[in-house]
Amino acid sequence: MPSFSVRRWMSTPLLSLALAAAPLWALHTAHAADTPTTPVENTRIDDFAVGKKAIEAKNWALAASSFSKVVAQNPQNADAYNLLGYSNRWLGKYDEAFAAYNKALALDPRHKGALEYSGMGYLKVGQKAQAEAQLAKLQAICAQCEETTDLAKAIAAYKPAQ
Repeated sequence: MPSFSVRRWMSTPLLSLALAAAPLWALHTAHAADTPTTPVENTRIDDFAVGKKAIEAKNWALAASSFSKVVAQNPQNADAYNLLGYSNRWLGKYDEAFAAYNKALALDPRHKGALEYSGMGYLKVGQKAQAEAQLAKLQAICAQCEETTDLAKAIAAYKPAQ
């Protein structure tokens, strides 16, 4: 009967391949389960970085312009569409904001930022039921996430315009 050697088994090419692939698989499944709102790739895009700084400075026009450039170059960037919507919402351009949020959600239906921000936008235009629908989607994705709790608080504090 052949002897079984753990050392020889551990050095087989198949095991080496499996061990090398395991971290990659784990990263892929973590990313698929919970898409980050600002992945590392976006930090490498100059206009995205300019837009983020403009948001921090509350320069909504510059932010909207920057994120418009990002989506023109990469129409698959849900994060840029989300922040374009956010910037337009602060500019009071609600139709443009909702168009951008809807594009972000078409690209990534589980985009927590777009769900939260569109919910906030719905409150701004007096559409509480739509905000609650966005909250329900967030709760299904992540009941304890910051986006979920922030939108829930905003809905609870909502008072319709007189």
